[in-house]
Amino acid sequence: MVYQPIVSLQNGEILGWEALTRGPKDSYFLSPLVIFGFAEEVGLLFPVEKLCRELAINNVGYMESHQKLFLNIHPLTINDPQFVRGETSKLLAESHLHSANLVFEITERQSIHDFARFNKTLAHYRNQGYRVAVDDAGAGFSSLQAIAEVRPDFIKIDCSLIRDINTNRVKKALLETLVTFTQKIGCSIIAEGIETEAELATLHSIGVQYGQGYFLARPGYPKPPVNVEALNKIHSLSSRNPTGVWQKAFPIGDITEPAIMVSVETPVRHLKELLDSNELINGVVITNNNRPVGLVMRHHLDRYLGTQYGVALYFERPVSCIMDIDPLMVDISLPIEQVSQLSMNRDKLKLYDYIVVTREGQLYGVVSVQILLDTMTKIRMEVAKGANPLTGLPGNLTIEGEINNRLSEISPSACIYIDLDNFKSYNDRYGFENGDRLILLAARLLSSVVKKYGDPQAFAGHIGGDDFIVLCHRDLAEEICRRYIRYFDRLVKGLYSSEDQVRGGFFGLNRQGQENWFPLVSVSMAIVDCAGHCSPEGLAEKTAQLKHYAKTKLGSIYVWDRRKNEFSS
Repeated sequence: MVYQPIVSLQNGEILGWEALTRGPKDSYFLSPLVIFGFAEEVGLLFPVEKLCRELAINNVGYMESHQKLFLNIHPLTINDPQFVRGETSKLLAESHLHSANLVFEITERQSIHDFARFNKTLAHYRNQGYRVAVDDAGAGFSSLQAIAEVRPDFIKIDCSLIRDINTNRVKKALLETLVTFTQKIGCSIIAEGIETEAELATLHSIGVQYGQGYFLARPGYPKPPVNVEALNKIHSLSSRNPTGVWQKAFPIGDITEPAIMVSVETPVRHLKELLDSNELINGVVITNNNRPVGLVMRHHLDRYLGTQYGVALYFERPVSCIMDIDPLMVDISLPIEQVSQLSMNRDKLKLYDYIVVTREGQLYGVVSVQILLDTMTKIRMEVAKGANPLTGLPGNLTIEGEINNRLSEISPSACIYIDLDNFKSYNDRYGFENGDRLILLAARLLSSVVKKYGDPQAFAGHIGGDDFIVLCHRDLAEEICRRYIRYFDRLVKGLYSSEDQVRGGFFGLNRQGQENWFPLVSVSMAIVDCAGHCSPEGLAEKTAQLKHYAKTKLGSIYVWDRRKNEFSS
């Protein structure tokens, strides 16, 4: 088994890996098409796929809790009597994974003849928390029908539609339509077979969420990282998109309320009694071993029982016969903004239904549409009041509050002051629009680094102009600075002309009108301890001293006042 990363085209993070089967090198059976084609001919498809699933899960190694392992499943596998006996769950447990880590890729290169039976098997796995992807969309049989019937969480676009998309306006228009379509049904697109920088740039501009291909990384074992060239390109594209304003992502888990739940065997009569006894409950989540499998809202129940024979037909039957088997279910980490979009794109009859929130596939709670909209309004008002209008990062009012909180805390915190060197000269040479792009690059990169290498309470703010601030745990300050400098120095070159990149700078006029040499924009970072033993004035004074010291040094640098008046870098 080899693994190929599936990468976010918006921020470069790895969503997961597709497990790919390879036969012995230099043999007839090297290609997986030959392996599975032959296995199907001789009646060994089921045991071969079972073996591949076992190898893929056992060999994948460490994965973050939110990352996915994509496994290819032949449509005929639904006829395998061994496929639904819990072996996959057992394999996952042995590898310290859970069902939310697994995505079944249903290939579209083979037609699906019995959708009713096929969906019954998928429902079994979905009820346990697994996800589903339609693979090779655009290259197989009845792709649109498969998408409509299967209702996948991911749609993987075949490489034949991705090839040369940067020069093919028909393919580009088709992908743009698919992006809009997936936003309405609440799933994501994965573009397969990305082989060039130009294809990546076009897919990013269209809004395709994820990508896979040789330009990002070739399949390998152990799991390969994303190519640095591709990662730099994604970061550069994100920094040059002025409409993609970075805002703090508030997870839906923050506003989730406890859910009333009943099991799938509960009679409708008991559910009716439960709702009648408490007028404040508008809906009930239906669970199976604490995994949400359905939802019954009060108004839907009244619609069933309000018909002429409704009570006689449903009163003694289990709630599973009337529940919505496909409610909007989201993970606690999903940003509120994204959940709001998914909620508003639902069918009109479901528009005001609860949003079911899960954690690792288990029921966590529910969110009402009213609470969601109220929270969205408050967030936007706060962002509008306190955010920097260019970068969307928290502004001075929020920064002041965060600093005061840190100064009153006992835990060891640090303040990092960030200032760009030679920014004015860059602005004068390349213009204000490119200057804004440079500020956006600095802001987006800072947010990304702080999120990845800071503590959960780490904070990034935009003081104004080319000045930023980070508040984080003291032990993580140096790592944040090191990472930020490394990435910034690499990415900032992409905002210069090729000539200036080669020369490492340019000649321009200084503030006195004299010609001077200006190197590429660099970053000066000053770290100051700020927990429990200094005032806001003292913090500002120390920061100013360190910043002045850092700016006397050439190139990107961070300095830290480790003891009383000693600078170290």
